[in-house]
Amino acid sequence: MNQTLPVLRLGIDVGGTNTDAVLMEGDQVIAWHKVATGAGISDAIVTAASAVLDRAGAVPEQIFAVMLGTTQFTNAVIERRRLNPVAVMRLAAPATTAVPPMSDWPEDLAAVIGENHYLLRGGLEFDGREISALDEAEINAAAAEMAARKIGAVAITSVFSPLDGDMERRAESILRGHLPHAAITLSHRIGRIGLLERENAAILNAALSGLAERVLDAFTMAIRKLGLEAPLYISQNDGTLMTVARAVRYPVLTFASGPTNSMRGAAVLSGLDDALVVDIGGTTTDIGLLLDGFPREAAMTVDVGGVRTNFRMPDLLALGLGGGSLVYDDGARVGPESVGFELAQRALVFGGDSITMSDMAVAAGGMELGARDKVAAITFADAALATASAMIERALDRVRPSAAVLPVILVGGGAPLLGGRTIGGGEIVRPEHGQVANAIGASIAMVGGECDRIFSLDGSSREEAVDAAKAEASAQAREAGADAASIRIVELDEIPLSYMPGNVTRLRAKAVGDLADARTGTAP
Repeated sequence: MNQTLPVLRLGIDVGGTNTDAVLMEGDQVIAWHKVATGAGISDAIVTAASAVLDRAGAVPEQIFAVMLGTTQFTNAVIERRRLNPVAVMRLAAPATTAVPPMSDWPEDLAAVIGENHYLLRGGLEFDGREISALDEAEINAAAAEMAARKIGAVAITSVFSPLDGDMERRAESILRGHLPHAAITLSHRIGRIGLLERENAAILNAALSGLAERVLDAFTMAIRKLGLEAPLYISQNDGTLMTVARAVRYPVLTFASGPTNSMRGAAVLSGLDDALVVDIGGTTTDIGLLLDGFPREAAMTVDVGGVRTNFRMPDLLALGLGGGSLVYDDGARVGPESVGFELAQRALVFGGDSITMSDMAVAAGGMELGARDKVAAITFADAALATASAMIERALDRVRPSAAVLPVILVGGGAPLLGGRTIGGGEIVRPEHGQVANAIGASIAMVGGECDRIFSLDGSSREEAVDAAKAEASAQAREAGADAASIRIVELDEIPLSYMPGNVTRLRAKAVGDLADARTGTAP
Protein backbone atom coordinates (compact mmCIF):
# COMPACT_ATOMS: atom_id res chain seq x y z
CA MET A 1 0.00 0.00 0.00
CA ASN A 2 1.10 3.56 -0.74
CA GLN A 3 2.03 4.82 2.72
CA THR A 4 1.01 8.40 1.83
CA LEU A 5 -2.65 7.35 1.62
CA PRO A 6 -4.72 7.07 4.82
CA VAL A 7 -5.86 3.60 5.87
CA LEU A 8 -9.67 3.41 5.82
CA ARG A 9 -12.42 1.09 7.04
CA LEU A 10 -15.68 0.55 5.17
CA GLY A 11 -18.66 -0.15 7.43
CA ILE A 12 -21.99 -1.35 6.01
CA ASP A 13 -25.25 -2.12 7.80
CA VAL A 14 -27.95 -3.97 5.83
CA GLY A 15 -31.25 -3.29 7.60
CA GLY A 16 -34.79 -4.23 6.74
CA THR A 17 -35.56 -0.68 5.58
CA ASN A 18 -32.24 1.00 4.77
CA THR A 19 -28.69 0.03 3.93
CA ASP A 20 -26.09 2.42 5.36
CA ALA A 21 -22.41 2.74 4.46
CA VAL A 22 -19.65 4.80 6.08
CA LEU A 23 -15.98 5.29 5.38
CA MET A 24 -13.87 5.76 8.50
CA GLU A 25 -10.33 6.91 9.19
CA GLY A 26 -9.77 5.94 12.80
CA ASP A 27 -12.82 7.28 14.63
CA GLN A 28 -13.47 10.01 12.05
CA VAL A 29 -16.30 9.75 9.51
CA ILE A 30 -14.92 10.54 6.05
CA ALA A 31 -18.16 9.92 4.10
CA TRP A 32 -21.56 8.30 4.58
CA HIS A 33 -24.56 7.32 2.48
CA LYS A 34 -27.98 5.78 3.09
CA VAL A 35 -30.14 3.93 0.51
CA ALA A 36 -33.38 1.92 0.66
CA THR A 37 -32.62 -1.80 0.99
CA GLY A 38 -35.50 -3.06 -1.14
CA ALA A 39 -35.46 -6.58 -2.54
CA GLY A 40 -31.96 -6.45 -4.06
CA ILE A 41 -29.70 -6.56 -1.02
CA SER A 42 -26.46 -6.92 -3.01
CA ASP A 43 -27.45 -3.97 -5.18
CA ALA A 44 -28.08 -1.85 -2.09
CA ILE A 45 -24.63 -2.74 -0.72
CA VAL A 46 -22.91 -1.81 -3.99
CA THR A 47 -24.88 1.44 -4.32
CA ALA A 48 -24.23 2.64 -0.76
CA ALA A 49 -20.57 1.61 -0.70
CA SER A 50 -19.86 3.08 -4.15
CA ALA A 51 -21.32 6.40 -3.02
CA VAL A 52 -19.01 6.76 -0.01
CA LEU A 53 -15.94 5.67 -1.96
CA ASP A 54 -16.71 8.23 -4.67
CA ARG A 55 -17.41 11.04 -2.20
CA ALA A 56 -14.14 10.43 -0.39
CA GLY A 57 -12.15 9.92 -3.59
CA ALA A 58 -10.86 6.69 -2.03
CA VAL A 59 -9.08 3.96 -3.97
CA PRO A 60 -9.50 0.23 -3.24
CA GLU A 61 -6.01 -0.22 -1.83
CA GLN A 62 -6.81 2.20 0.99
CA ILE A 63 -9.51 -0.11 2.42
CA PHE A 64 -7.88 -2.52 4.84
CA ALA A 65 -11.14 -4.17 5.95
CA VAL A 66 -14.89 -4.18 5.26
CA MET A 67 -17.25 -4.70 8.20
CA LEU A 68 -20.86 -5.63 7.52
CA GLY A 69 -23.87 -6.03 9.81
CA THR A 70 -27.08 -7.72 8.71
CA THR A 71 -30.56 -8.64 9.96
CA GLN A 72 -31.10 -11.34 7.33
CA PHE A 73 -30.82 -14.29 9.72
CA THR A 74 -32.97 -12.81 12.47
CA ASN A 75 -35.66 -12.01 9.90
CA ALA A 76 -35.59 -15.56 8.54
CA VAL A 77 -36.43 -17.00 11.98
CA ILE A 78 -39.12 -14.40 12.69
CA GLU A 79 -40.70 -14.89 9.27
CA ARG A 80 -40.31 -18.73 9.34
CA ARG A 81 -38.79 -18.59 5.84
CA ARG A 82 -35.66 -19.96 4.13
CA LEU A 83 -34.88 -22.39 6.99
CA ASN A 84 -33.48 -25.93 6.66
CA PRO A 85 -35.09 -29.00 8.22
CA VAL A 86 -32.79 -30.14 11.05
CA ALA A 87 -32.02 -33.46 12.72
CA VAL A 88 -31.57 -32.99 16.48
CA MET A 89 -29.18 -35.35 18.29
CA ARG A 90 -29.14 -35.07 22.07
CA LEU A 91 -26.49 -37.04 23.97
CA ALA A 92 -27.98 -37.36 27.44
CA ALA A 93 -29.96 -40.61 27.90
CA PRO A 94 -31.10 -41.97 30.25
CA ALA A 95 -31.32 -38.41 31.65
CA THR A 96 -33.48 -35.62 30.10
CA THR A 97 -35.81 -38.00 28.22
CA ALA A 98 -38.86 -36.50 29.96
CA VAL A 99 -38.44 -33.28 27.98
CA PRO A 100 -37.81 -33.95 24.27
CA PRO A 101 -36.19 -31.37 21.99
CA MET A 102 -38.25 -28.36 20.84
CA SER A 103 -40.98 -29.03 23.44
CA ASP A 104 -41.78 -25.33 23.91
CA TRP A 105 -41.26 -24.12 20.33
CA PRO A 106 -44.03 -22.29 18.43
CA GLU A 107 -45.89 -24.84 16.34
CA ASP A 108 -45.37 -23.08 13.02
CA LEU A 109 -41.59 -22.87 13.51
CA ALA A 110 -41.32 -26.45 14.77
CA ALA A 111 -43.18 -27.62 11.67
CA VAL A 112 -40.55 -25.99 9.44
CA ILE A 113 -37.65 -27.60 11.36
CA GLY A 114 -39.26 -31.06 11.45
CA GLU A 115 -39.35 -33.83 14.07
CA ASN A 116 -36.15 -35.74 13.38
CA HIS A 117 -35.14 -36.15 17.03
CA TYR A 118 -32.62 -38.64 18.45
CA LEU A 119 -32.15 -38.98 22.23
CA LEU A 120 -29.02 -41.11 22.63
CA ARG A 121 -26.76 -42.16 25.49
CA GLY A 122 -24.05 -39.78 26.68
CA GLY A 123 -23.61 -36.54 28.60
CA LEU A 124 -21.71 -35.36 31.66
CA GLU A 125 -22.35 -34.40 35.24
CA PHE A 126 -21.34 -30.86 36.26
CA ASP A 127 -17.96 -32.13 37.47
CA GLY A 128 -17.13 -33.96 34.25
CA ARG A 129 -18.23 -37.48 35.26
CA GLU A 130 -20.12 -39.36 32.55
CA ILE A 131 -23.88 -39.78 32.83
CA SER A 132 -23.44 -42.68 30.44
CA ALA A 133 -20.81 -43.65 27.91
CA LEU A 134 -21.21 -42.64 24.30
CA ASP A 135 -22.66 -45.52 22.25
CA GLU A 136 -21.03 -45.35 18.81
CA ALA A 137 -23.21 -48.09 17.35
CA GLU A 138 -26.29 -46.12 18.39
CA ILE A 139 -24.92 -42.97 16.72
CA ASN A 140 -24.06 -44.90 13.55
CA ALA A 141 -27.62 -46.20 13.34
CA ALA A 142 -29.04 -42.69 13.78
CA ALA A 143 -26.63 -41.32 11.18
CA ALA A 144 -27.64 -43.97 8.66
CA GLU A 145 -31.29 -43.05 9.19
CA MET A 146 -30.50 -39.35 8.67
CA ALA A 147 -28.67 -40.18 5.44
CA ALA A 148 -31.67 -42.18 4.20
CA ARG A 149 -33.89 -39.17 4.91
CA LYS A 150 -31.42 -36.92 3.04
CA ILE A 151 -31.05 -34.58 6.02
CA GLY A 152 -28.56 -31.80 5.34
CA ALA A 153 -28.32 -30.09 8.76
CA VAL A 154 -27.76 -31.56 12.23
CA ALA A 155 -27.61 -30.04 15.72
CA ILE A 156 -25.70 -32.06 18.35
CA THR A 157 -26.14 -31.29 22.05
CA SER A 158 -24.73 -32.99 25.12
CA VAL A 159 -25.35 -32.27 28.80
CA PHE A 160 -22.66 -29.95 30.22
CA SER A 161 -20.72 -30.01 26.96
CA PRO A 162 -19.34 -26.48 27.59
CA LEU A 163 -17.21 -28.20 30.25
CA ASP A 164 -15.92 -30.78 27.80
CA GLY A 165 -17.07 -30.94 24.18
CA ASP A 166 -15.42 -34.28 23.42
CA MET A 167 -18.68 -36.26 23.14
CA GLU A 168 -20.16 -33.79 20.67
CA ARG A 169 -16.96 -33.86 18.61
CA ARG A 170 -16.89 -37.67 18.58
CA ALA A 171 -20.52 -37.79 17.48
CA GLU A 172 -19.75 -35.31 14.69
CA SER A 173 -16.87 -37.47 13.49
CA ILE A 174 -19.18 -40.49 13.23
CA LEU A 175 -21.85 -38.49 11.42
CA ARG A 176 -19.32 -37.28 8.85
CA GLY A 177 -18.90 -40.87 7.70
CA HIS A 178 -22.57 -40.95 6.67
CA LEU A 179 -23.23 -37.24 5.96
CA PRO A 180 -19.98 -35.81 4.61
CA HIS A 181 -21.57 -32.61 3.32
CA ALA A 182 -24.03 -31.90 6.13
CA ALA A 183 -23.94 -28.66 8.12
CA ILE A 184 -23.33 -29.89 11.67
CA THR A 185 -23.63 -27.54 14.67
CA LEU A 186 -22.07 -28.47 18.02
CA SER A 187 -23.89 -26.73 20.85
CA HIS A 188 -20.84 -26.17 23.07
CA ARG A 189 -19.44 -23.79 20.44
CA ILE A 190 -22.48 -21.50 20.64
CA GLY A 191 -24.48 -21.63 23.85
CA ARG A 192 -23.85 -21.62 27.54
CA ILE A 193 -24.46 -24.12 30.31
CA GLY A 194 -28.28 -24.58 30.24
CA LEU A 195 -29.15 -27.65 28.14
CA LEU A 196 -32.51 -26.80 26.54
CA GLU A 197 -31.67 -23.19 25.67
CA ARG A 198 -28.27 -24.21 24.29
CA GLU A 199 -29.91 -26.97 22.26
CA ASN A 200 -32.41 -24.45 20.88
CA ALA A 201 -29.59 -22.14 19.80
CA ALA A 202 -27.83 -25.01 18.04
CA ILE A 203 -31.02 -26.02 16.22
CA LEU A 204 -31.62 -22.46 15.00
CA ASN A 205 -28.02 -22.25 13.84
CA ALA A 206 -28.30 -25.49 11.86
CA ALA A 207 -31.60 -24.34 10.36
CA LEU A 208 -29.90 -21.21 9.01
CA SER A 209 -26.92 -22.99 7.46
CA GLY A 210 -28.17 -23.01 3.87
CA LEU A 211 -29.29 -19.39 3.99
CA ALA A 212 -25.99 -18.34 5.57
CA GLU A 213 -24.00 -19.79 2.70
CA ARG A 214 -26.14 -18.09 0.05
CA VAL A 215 -26.36 -14.69 1.77
CA LEU A 216 -22.70 -14.46 2.68
CA ASP A 217 -21.65 -15.54 -0.82
CA ALA A 218 -23.79 -12.67 -2.14
CA PHE A 219 -22.19 -10.22 0.31
CA THR A 220 -18.71 -11.35 -0.74
CA MET A 221 -19.56 -10.99 -4.43
CA ALA A 222 -20.93 -7.48 -3.80
CA ILE A 223 -17.67 -6.43 -2.13
CA ARG A 224 -15.62 -7.90 -5.00
CA LYS A 225 -17.88 -6.10 -7.49
CA LEU A 226 -16.68 -2.88 -5.87
CA GLY A 227 -13.12 -3.84 -6.78
CA LEU A 228 -12.12 -4.32 -3.14
CA GLU A 229 -9.66 -7.02 -2.13
CA ALA A 230 -9.88 -6.19 1.58
CA PRO A 231 -11.13 -8.97 3.87
CA LEU A 232 -14.84 -8.94 4.78
CA TYR A 233 -15.91 -9.32 8.41
CA ILE A 234 -19.42 -9.82 9.80
CA SER A 235 -20.72 -8.14 12.95
CA GLN A 236 -21.61 -10.32 15.93
CA ASN A 237 -24.26 -9.51 18.49
CA ASP A 238 -21.73 -8.70 21.23
CA GLY A 239 -20.22 -5.78 19.31
CA THR A 240 -17.27 -7.73 17.89
CA LEU A 241 -16.39 -9.16 14.47
CA MET A 242 -16.04 -12.59 12.91
CA THR A 243 -14.74 -13.80 9.57
CA VAL A 244 -17.11 -14.75 6.76
CA ALA A 245 -16.05 -18.39 7.17
CA ARG A 246 -17.07 -18.32 10.85
CA ALA A 247 -20.32 -16.50 10.03
CA VAL A 248 -21.24 -19.26 7.56
CA ARG A 249 -20.82 -21.79 10.39
CA TYR A 250 -22.46 -19.69 13.13
CA PRO A 251 -25.11 -17.38 11.62
CA VAL A 252 -27.00 -17.14 14.94
CA LEU A 253 -24.16 -15.02 16.29
CA THR A 254 -25.42 -12.18 14.06
CA PHE A 255 -28.79 -12.00 15.86
CA ALA A 256 -29.37 -8.42 17.14
CA SER A 257 -26.07 -7.25 15.66
CA GLY A 258 -27.80 -4.20 14.11
CA PRO A 259 -28.87 -2.64 17.43
CA THR A 260 -25.52 -3.62 18.93
CA ASN A 261 -23.70 -1.79 16.13
CA SER A 262 -25.86 1.27 16.76
CA MET A 263 -24.94 1.23 20.44
CA ARG A 264 -21.23 0.87 19.71
CA GLY A 265 -21.50 3.65 17.15
CA ALA A 266 -23.33 5.82 19.69
CA ALA A 267 -20.50 5.30 22.18
CA VAL A 268 -17.83 6.35 19.67
CA LEU A 269 -19.76 9.34 18.30
CA SER A 270 -20.70 10.70 21.72
CA GLY A 271 -17.51 9.84 23.59
CA LEU A 272 -19.64 8.32 26.38
CA ASP A 273 -18.93 4.87 27.78
CA ASP A 274 -21.87 4.65 30.24
CA ALA A 275 -25.23 5.83 28.92
CA LEU A 276 -28.66 4.80 27.71
CA VAL A 277 -29.03 4.52 23.93
CA VAL A 278 -32.22 5.11 21.94
CA ASP A 279 -31.94 3.95 18.33
CA ILE A 280 -35.01 4.99 16.32
CA GLY A 281 -35.21 3.27 12.94
CA GLY A 282 -37.86 2.92 10.30
CA THR A 283 -39.94 0.27 12.06
CA THR A 284 -38.69 -0.13 15.63
CA THR A 285 -36.91 1.71 18.41
CA ASP A 286 -34.24 -0.27 20.25
CA ILE A 287 -33.24 0.84 23.73
CA GLY A 288 -30.24 -0.47 25.61
CA LEU A 289 -27.60 0.30 28.21
CA LEU A 290 -23.94 1.02 27.45
CA LEU A 291 -21.42 -0.11 30.06
CA ASP A 292 -17.74 0.59 29.40
CA GLY A 293 -18.60 1.32 25.77
CA PHE A 294 -20.29 -2.04 25.11
CA PRO A 295 -23.97 -3.06 25.32
CA ARG A 296 -25.00 -4.76 28.54
CA GLU A 297 -25.57 -8.43 27.81
CA ALA A 298 -28.78 -10.19 28.78
CA ALA A 299 -28.29 -12.18 31.97
CA MET A 300 -31.21 -14.54 31.39
CA THR A 301 -32.50 -16.48 28.42
CA VAL A 302 -33.34 -14.49 25.30
CA ASP A 303 -36.38 -15.12 23.12
CA VAL A 304 -35.67 -15.28 19.38
CA GLY A 305 -38.77 -15.77 17.24
CA GLY A 306 -40.55 -17.45 20.16
CA VAL A 307 -37.61 -19.75 21.02
CA ARG A 308 -35.66 -19.50 24.29
CA THR A 309 -31.90 -19.37 23.78
CA ASN A 310 -28.91 -18.72 26.04
CA PHE A 311 -26.09 -17.57 23.79
CA ARG A 312 -24.72 -14.06 24.21
CA MET A 313 -27.21 -11.35 23.26
CA PRO A 314 -27.47 -7.65 24.11
CA ASP A 315 -30.06 -6.70 26.71
CA LEU A 316 -32.42 -4.65 24.52
CA LEU A 317 -35.98 -3.45 24.70
CA ALA A 318 -37.66 -3.03 21.30
CA LEU A 319 -40.66 -0.77 20.70
CA GLY A 320 -42.94 -0.78 17.68
CA LEU A 321 -42.05 2.84 16.99
CA GLY A 322 -40.16 4.25 14.02
CA GLY A 323 -40.28 6.69 11.16
CA GLY A 324 -42.64 4.42 9.25
CA SER A 325 -44.99 3.74 12.18
CA LEU A 326 -48.64 4.42 11.46
CA VAL A 327 -50.47 7.09 13.49
CA TYR A 328 -54.03 6.59 14.75
CA ASP A 329 -56.70 8.48 16.70
CA ASP A 330 -55.32 11.97 16.02
CA GLY A 331 -51.94 11.10 17.49
CA ALA A 332 -53.16 9.29 20.60
CA ARG A 333 -51.88 5.91 19.32
CA VAL A 334 -48.72 5.14 17.38
CA GLY A 335 -47.73 1.80 15.79
CA PRO A 336 -46.74 -0.94 16.10
CA GLU A 337 -47.87 -1.30 12.46
CA SER A 338 -45.42 0.28 10.02
CA VAL A 339 -45.08 0.92 6.31
CA GLY A 340 -41.47 -0.29 6.58
CA PHE A 341 -39.38 0.09 3.42
CA GLU A 342 -42.45 1.42 1.58
CA LEU A 343 -42.15 4.78 3.37
CA ALA A 344 -41.19 6.58 0.14
CA GLN A 345 -44.38 5.32 -1.53
CA ARG A 346 -46.94 5.45 1.29
CA ALA A 347 -46.08 8.43 3.54
CA LEU A 348 -48.09 11.63 3.06
CA VAL A 349 -44.99 13.72 2.42
CA PHE A 350 -44.26 11.54 -0.62
CA GLY A 351 -47.81 11.71 -1.97
CA GLY A 352 -49.05 8.51 -0.32
CA ASP A 353 -52.16 7.99 1.79
CA SER A 354 -50.69 6.59 5.06
CA ILE A 355 -50.19 8.81 8.08
CA THR A 356 -46.75 7.99 9.47
CA MET A 357 -44.52 9.31 12.24
CA SER A 358 -42.22 10.77 9.61
CA ASP A 359 -45.16 12.89 8.46
CA MET A 360 -45.60 14.08 12.05
CA ALA A 361 -41.95 15.03 12.38
CA VAL A 362 -42.03 16.93 9.07
CA ALA A 363 -45.26 18.72 10.02
CA ALA A 364 -43.73 19.80 13.34
CA GLY A 365 -40.60 21.11 11.63
CA GLY A 366 -38.23 18.54 13.13
CA MET A 367 -37.41 16.65 9.92
CA GLU A 368 -36.77 17.62 6.33
CA LEU A 369 -38.27 14.93 4.14
CA GLY A 370 -40.47 14.94 1.04
CA ALA A 371 -42.87 17.85 0.55
CA ARG A 372 -43.85 19.63 3.77
CA ASP A 373 -46.87 21.27 2.12
CA LYS A 374 -48.53 17.85 1.90
CA VAL A 375 -48.78 17.71 5.74
CA ALA A 376 -49.39 21.43 6.37
CA ALA A 377 -53.04 20.79 7.31
CA ILE A 378 -52.23 18.23 10.03
CA THR A 379 -53.16 19.56 13.49
CA PHE A 380 -52.16 16.61 15.70
CA ALA A 381 -48.42 16.34 14.93
CA ASP A 382 -47.43 17.58 18.40
CA ALA A 383 -49.82 15.09 20.03
CA ALA A 384 -48.32 12.18 18.05
CA LEU A 385 -44.77 13.21 18.92
CA ALA A 386 -45.77 13.51 22.59
CA THR A 387 -47.20 9.98 22.45
CA ALA A 388 -43.91 8.72 20.99
CA SER A 389 -41.90 10.54 23.67
CA ALA A 390 -44.03 8.99 26.43
CA MET A 391 -43.51 5.51 24.94
CA ILE A 392 -39.74 5.99 24.92
CA GLU A 393 -39.67 7.43 28.45
CA ARG A 394 -41.57 4.42 29.84
CA ALA A 395 -39.17 2.07 28.06
CA LEU A 396 -36.13 3.92 29.44
CA ASP A 397 -37.45 3.41 32.96
CA ARG A 398 -37.51 -0.35 32.31
CA VAL A 399 -33.95 -0.43 30.96
CA ARG A 400 -32.38 1.99 33.45
CA PRO A 401 -30.23 -0.03 35.90
CA SER A 402 -30.94 2.15 38.94
CA ALA A 403 -32.38 5.47 40.01
CA ALA A 404 -29.16 7.16 38.89
CA VAL A 405 -29.61 9.60 36.00
CA LEU A 406 -27.73 8.70 32.83
CA PRO A 407 -27.38 10.63 29.56
CA VAL A 408 -29.50 9.36 26.65
CA ILE A 409 -27.71 9.07 23.30
CA LEU A 410 -30.20 9.45 20.45
CA VAL A 411 -29.28 7.84 17.10
CA GLY A 412 -30.94 6.34 14.03
CA GLY A 413 -32.67 7.76 10.99
CA GLY A 414 -35.82 8.37 13.05
CA ALA A 415 -34.06 10.41 15.75
CA PRO A 416 -36.04 13.61 14.93
CA LEU A 417 -39.14 11.88 16.33
CA LEU A 418 -37.86 12.64 19.83
CA GLY A 419 -37.60 16.36 20.61
CA GLY A 420 -36.50 18.28 23.66
CA ARG A 421 -33.25 18.43 25.62
CA THR A 422 -33.96 15.89 28.35
CA ILE A 423 -36.03 12.77 28.90
CA GLY A 424 -36.60 11.01 32.20
CA GLY A 425 -34.20 13.46 33.83
CA GLY A 426 -31.31 12.53 31.53
CA GLU A 427 -29.72 14.86 29.00
CA ILE A 428 -30.40 13.91 25.36
CA VAL A 429 -27.17 13.70 23.36
CA ARG A 430 -27.58 13.98 19.58
CA PRO A 431 -24.18 13.13 18.06
CA GLU A 432 -23.21 14.17 14.55
CA HIS A 433 -23.69 11.32 12.04
CA GLY A 434 -26.05 9.58 14.48
CA GLN A 435 -28.33 8.62 11.58
CA VAL A 436 -25.71 6.06 10.45
CA ALA A 437 -24.53 4.98 13.90
CA ASN A 438 -25.20 1.35 12.96
CA ALA A 439 -22.71 1.38 10.07
CA ILE A 440 -20.22 3.32 12.20
CA GLY A 441 -20.54 0.71 14.94
CA ALA A 442 -19.83 -2.02 12.40
CA SER A 443 -16.80 -0.18 11.04
CA ILE A 444 -15.11 0.32 14.43
CA ALA A 445 -16.03 -3.09 15.86
CA MET A 446 -13.31 -4.99 17.66
CA VAL A 447 -12.44 -8.67 17.71
CA GLY A 448 -13.49 -10.66 20.76
CA GLY A 449 -13.14 -13.93 22.60
CA GLU A 450 -15.06 -15.44 25.50
CA CYS A 451 -14.61 -18.08 28.17
CA ASP A 452 -17.68 -19.40 30.03
CA ARG A 453 -16.74 -22.38 32.20
CA ILE A 454 -17.36 -23.99 35.56
CA PHE A 455 -14.19 -24.29 37.66
CA SER A 456 -13.63 -26.51 40.67
CA LEU A 457 -11.59 -24.70 43.33
CA ASP A 458 -10.89 -27.85 45.33
CA GLY A 459 -7.24 -28.12 44.25
CA SER A 460 -6.60 -24.70 42.81
CA SER A 461 -7.05 -21.12 43.96
CA ARG A 462 -9.63 -18.62 42.79
CA GLU A 463 -6.85 -16.47 41.33
CA GLU A 464 -5.61 -19.39 39.22
CA ALA A 465 -9.13 -20.03 37.91
CA VAL A 466 -9.64 -16.35 37.06
CA ASP A 467 -6.28 -16.22 35.29
CA ALA A 468 -7.19 -19.35 33.30
CA ALA A 469 -10.53 -17.84 32.22
CA LYS A 470 -8.87 -14.58 31.16
CA ALA A 471 -6.15 -16.45 29.24
CA GLU A 472 -8.70 -18.58 27.38
CA ALA A 473 -10.76 -15.52 26.39
CA SER A 474 -7.64 -13.66 25.25
CA ALA A 475 -6.45 -16.63 23.22
CA GLN A 476 -9.80 -16.82 21.43
CA ALA A 477 -9.63 -13.11 20.59
CA ARG A 478 -6.10 -13.54 19.23
CA GLU A 479 -7.16 -16.51 17.09
CA ALA A 480 -10.10 -14.48 15.74
CA GLY A 481 -7.73 -11.83 14.37
CA ALA A 482 -7.15 -9.35 17.19
CA ASP A 483 -3.90 -7.43 17.51
CA ALA A 484 -2.27 -9.15 20.51
CA ALA A 485 -0.96 -5.89 21.98
CA SER A 486 -4.45 -4.37 22.11
CA ILE A 487 -6.33 -7.24 23.80
CA ARG A 488 -7.99 -6.41 27.12
CA ILE A 489 -10.55 -8.03 29.42
CA VAL A 490 -13.80 -6.02 29.40
CA GLU A 491 -16.05 -8.35 31.40
CA LEU A 492 -15.45 -10.80 34.22
CA ASP A 493 -18.42 -12.41 35.95
CA GLU A 494 -18.16 -14.89 38.81
CA ILE A 495 -21.11 -16.94 40.05
CA PRO A 496 -20.41 -19.30 43.02
CA LEU A 497 -22.53 -22.44 42.55
CA SER A 498 -23.49 -23.11 46.15
CA TYR A 499 -26.10 -25.71 45.19
CA MET A 500 -23.40 -28.03 43.82
CA PRO A 501 -21.12 -30.20 45.98
CA GLY A 502 -17.59 -28.96 46.53
CA ASN A 503 -16.15 -25.51 46.00
CA VAL A 504 -17.40 -24.72 42.49
CA THR A 505 -17.72 -21.42 40.65
CA ARG A 506 -18.75 -20.33 37.18
CA LEU A 507 -16.47 -17.80 35.50
CA ARG A 508 -17.24 -15.86 32.33
CA ALA A 509 -14.52 -13.67 30.86
CA LYS A 510 -14.75 -11.55 27.71
CA ALA A 511 -11.71 -10.16 25.91
CA VAL A 512 -11.61 -7.66 23.03
CA GLY A 513 -8.87 -6.23 20.83
CA ASP A 514 -8.41 -4.08 17.75
CA LEU A 515 -8.66 -5.81 14.40
CA ALA A 516 -5.20 -6.53 13.06
CA ASP A 517 -4.36 -5.72 9.44
CA ALA A 518 -3.89 -9.10 7.76
CA ARG A 519 -0.90 -7.72 5.86
CA THR A 520 1.05 -6.59 8.93
CA GLY A 521 -0.46 -8.54 11.84
CA THR A 522 -0.91 -5.35 13.85
CA ALA A 523 -3.66 -2.76 14.17
CA PRO A 524 -3.33 0.07 11.59
